[in-house]
Amino acid sequence: MAFSKVVIVTGGSRGIGAETAKLFAQHGYAVCINYLANDEAAENLKRDIIQSGGQCIAIKADVF
Repeated sequence: MAFSKVVIVTGGSRGIGAETAKLFAQHGYAVCINYLANDEAAENLKRDIIQSGGQCIAIKADVF
């Protein structure tokens, strides 16, 4: 599967951000999850997206 679309989801490790990341992945986007503190939640979401056939990276950074 070729990924020509990429999305960055800020606040993407939990809640609405996580659901948004999953939805984009289901629609063929390569997903970059940006998060601030919850390493475990971000890595779990990343793993779930990859196991579902998507592409995902998780980047820990403050966005302001």
